[in-house]
Amino acid sequence: MKLLLAASLLLASVASAAQFTVEKTATGGAIVKVDGQVFAEYIVDQANKPYLAPVFGPTGKQMTRNYPMKTVEGEQHDHPHHRGICFGSEGINGIESWAERLTFGDTSKTPERVSKLGSEKHREFKTLEAKPDSAVLVSIIDYLDPAGKKYLEEERTMIFRADEGSRSIEMKQILTATEGPAHFEDKKDAGLSIRVPTEMAVEMGKNQKGSGHIINSEGLTDAEAWGKRAKWCDYYGIVGGEKLGVAMLNHPSSFRFPTPWHVRTYGLFTANPFGTKSLDKNAPDGAYDLKKGESTFLRHLFFFHKGDEKEGKVAEAYEAFAKQ
Repeated sequence: MKLLLAASLLLASVASAAQFTVEKTATGGAIVKVDGQVFAEYIVDQANKPYLAPVFGPTGKQMTRNYPMKTVEGEQHDHPHHRGICFGSEGINGIESWAERLTFGDTSKTPERVSKLGSEKHREFKTLEAKPDSAVLVSIIDYLDPAGKKYLEEERTMIFRADEGSRSIEMKQILTATEGPAHFEDKKDAGLSIRVPTEMAVEMGKNQKGSGHIINSEGLTDAEAWGKRAKWCDYYGIVGGEKLGVAMLNHPSSFRFPTPWHVRTYGLFTANPFGTKSLDKNAPDGAYDLKKGESTFLRHLFFFHKGDEKEGKVAEAYEAFAKQ
């Protein structure tokens, strides 16, 4: 009888668990679905870097801005390089992957910066699979200079999970100087980012307040959180009539933990361990070098939750993540 009860409980838990699928797209990217609904799409052919967009939270609401992939009335249309969830830097070996050509409009007005634009090119998937409790993508990315010559390589592992009240995307990034030395400049515009929906920004535009709030693990809020180091940072507000949020959790094993946060009240949300003096004039210059074959390791978790940071139990989620 006990064996039958245990088997029944096991079957019930399996039946109630989120079911993941992963489909490769015709353009070389991938779509992750949970219970038949899109969780996120990994897009590799629309900009100078791969990115995740759109991304949907635990209640099915979209948790990334549409622009510039789609032009939607009422959204902010600034900073077109803020595409969903992405990674970039304004300066590695003097090459930029943070901005893109669309950033500058008339490129003749900014010839010097445009001349430094490189790209992050998805080369292949090392792993593309759905597991019983998650989906895993491992993307190999070549960093190319303006002439198309490789200068850096990244292995980006993305692990998608879901339960009844939250969803998460874990990002593990290994940046390796495969071709020769790599010089990382101290830049404000660098790191792992998400651009949140316009309506949940703290400020939607000039003199126009949004529904959002920012809070970090040290208790600093809104504009005070910019440039400050913290174990985690949370951005929450009203999306489609629901109070929802996304926290970024910085793992203790990640480079320069705890990271400074380049988090803006208008909706940009970036973990930037590369910018120290550029985020705090009293800090030492954070520029550093990798010798050929050396790597930098980054590990973060995007935690999509209901409510504010307390209702979403962000601190508890961080403690669990930090122990992994």
